[in-house]
Amino acid sequence: MKRIVIVRHAKAVPYGYDDDFNRKLRRQGKEDAKILSLALKEDRIIPDLVISSPAKRAFKTAAIFAETLRYPVSRIMVEDELYEGITTQDFLEIIRNLPENVQTVFIFGHNPTLYYIVNNLVKMFNSDMPTCSTAGIDFPVDSWKEVSVREGKLAFQLMPRLYK
Repeated sequence: MKRIVIVRHAKAVPYGYDDDFNRKLRRQGKEDAKILSLALKEDRIIPDLVISSPAKRAFKTAAIFAETLRYPVSRIMVEDELYEGITTQDFLEIIRNLPENVQTVFIFGHNPTLYYIVNNLVKMFNSDMPTCSTAGIDFPVDSWKEVSVREGKLAFQLMPRLYK
């Protein structure tokens, strides 16, 4: 089984859109990231690989998860396309090129892209991807090259409001 954990960045400051790339997380966003990463740790959902958008708010969210889950922040891979916008097919190309020893990959990025990707990877997704929303998708395959659209099973979805 291969698992993709897709995480939308945590709540960012509501200003600075003229420099969107460098928007920082709000205090609430940092707290939400900590809460959700602790929930994953408790459930023993640990990344073998972490990939993040280079945007400050996404990378900081990834760093908070990494620290909680004892994944070295220095090993977070940055994928520019996660900020610039990526199609599901482009996303699958990234996934299909992952090392086979990776069983669980965490991907940090932005909406609406992540919503569309989750929606396209599972058979049915009738939810939302609010800030810091974390969706785990399982694929009953042995190789990343076998991952395809509509074949994933939504294993879990965590949202900050579920912990308040």
